[in-house]
Amino acid sequence: MNDAEKRSGATPNVPEPEVHRRRRWQFSLIWLVPLVVALVGLSMVVSSYVSAGPQITITFQSAEGLEAGKTEVKYKNVVIGKVKTIELSGDRSKVLVNVDLKKKDSSFATQGSRFWVVRPRIGLGGVSGLGTLLSGAYIGADTGQSQKAQHQFAGLETPPPLTHGEAGSSYLLRSSDLGSLDIGSPVYFRRIQVGRVVAYHLDSDGKGVSVQVFVKAPNDKFVTKETRFWNASGVDVNVNANGLKLNTESLATVVAGGVAFQRPPHAGKDRTRAEPGTRFKLYDGRSKAMTPPDGPPVMITMRFRQSVRGLSVGAPIDFQGITLGEVKAITLNFDPKTKYFPVDVTAVVYPERMGRANARFIKRAGDRYAHNHGALLGILVKHGLRAQLRNGNLLTGQLYVALDFLPHSKKVKFDPDAKPLHIPTTQGNFDRIQEQVGHIVDKLDKVPFDKIGNNLNGSLKGVDQLLKKVNTQIVPQLKTTLDEAHDTLGTVNQALGGDSPLRQNIGQTLNELQRAARSLRVLSDYLSRHPEALLRGRRNAPPPLAPDKDDEGRQ
Repeated sequence: MNDAEKRSGATPNVPEPEVHRRRRWQFSLIWLVPLVVALVGLSMVVSSYVSAGPQITITFQSAEGLEAGKTEVKYKNVVIGKVKTIELSGDRSKVLVNVDLKKKDSSFATQGSRFWVVRPRIGLGGVSGLGTLLSGAYIGADTGQSQKAQHQFAGLETPPPLTHGEAGSSYLLRSSDLGSLDIGSPVYFRRIQVGRVVAYHLDSDGKGVSVQVFVKAPNDKFVTKETRFWNASGVDVNVNANGLKLNTESLATVVAGGVAFQRPPHAGKDRTRAEPGTRFKLYDGRSKAMTPPDGPPVMITMRFRQSVRGLSVGAPIDFQGITLGEVKAITLNFDPKTKYFPVDVTAVVYPERMGRANARFIKRAGDRYAHNHGALLGILVKHGLRAQLRNGNLLTGQLYVALDFLPHSKKVKFDPDAKPLHIPTTQGNFDRIQEQVGHIVDKLDKVPFDKIGNNLNGSLKGVDQLLKKVNTQIVPQLKTTLDEAHDTLGTVNQALGGDSPLRQNIGQTLNELQRAARSLRVLSDYLSRHPEALLRGRRNAPPPLAPDKDDEGRQ
């Protein structure tokens, strides 16, 4: 509008406005971004929910080496889950570890599954878990055979010795005590490790221990019905006529213990494989495990009237070098008649260990003694069978019971129906020596050493007085006599020395004696040839011999 139009007041020609009604909502492309993000997040949530596995809770005594959000759960070194959170239990006695398992590994959330912490461990069985020094600790897992779901588990403080599905067979061994065995102790066959101890527990009656061992396949085929198991812990030292013999399965058994098994050489031809779970007896050592069958045991008692120091429970009962049994109990008794304290020794013997000798003896004595051990022992006692305590080791002083025949022993009464059977005893050789030494000492005590000493003292006093007289009286006189004898010998020496007349006379006398002897010899020779000369005289007798010039000079 110009200035003229304003002054005149005229209305300009203005077009009428057009009114357009705006829509209430209009879609914008900017909203596609949050929509896509929401859809992706929703899909991730759905995918996570669909792919998520079960959650389980494992209780441990300590959370050492575990970290929430980092520690993994592995089975055969394959990750099957991860630790989500770690917290204390309500009573603060344990640690609750919440684990998220993968859905495809949900079979580990079932009964029978086991979990443990894998970390570096050093024990008697060896060293394990060294790989976790760099990667860190993780939770090991093992699944069971059950299909029933479970979400609460008690974690193991040590790795299990046996995992499910391992090929092999388990057997149950029964022993009086555990010894040095432990879970993980090795099992040997011909000194080759073929298995290990997996569990042990006390029997319900508390009188023994049951040990479960696992033998890996295919070595479990060597376990037959006649196989013998024995405790191979420690060192078996045997001293005999051949010297010192040391026997052990390996160095590990000396420290951690172990079990060995083998088929005895006297076993029959039955090599049937033992079924898994078969029960066997665990012997104390190889020697006992390899002994022939014992047969029915016979309980006997023996009463000794001397000290049994050195005799212990388990000491052998020896018969001609064969161990027939062992001592089971040693008790002190009292005899009111003699006011003496004898010692009763209870033992178990196995007559069938005598083998062929037992069979031949029964055959000669009669078949009625085949199962009547009392009557059989009665015959042996009648022939002088006695029990003696003998020294088995001079260094340790250990004793054993020897059954031996003493033909000159006194006859005793024997009750073949008594239970237990009573075997008469006699003193051992060493005890007899002690008794004889005691008798000698008693006799020496009766010798009057005091009187003998007093008499000896009197005799010594007399000898002392005699020696004093010799020194004071006889010795001076003897010295004077020796001096006189010395002078006499000097005079004789002077008389016989040099060209003295006495010496010349002695020489002439010796010459005369020599001629006389020659004449006698000539006469005897002539008479032996002419004995008639004694009556007739000598024929044609030569004139007498002229004296020698030396003789004339001497005359």
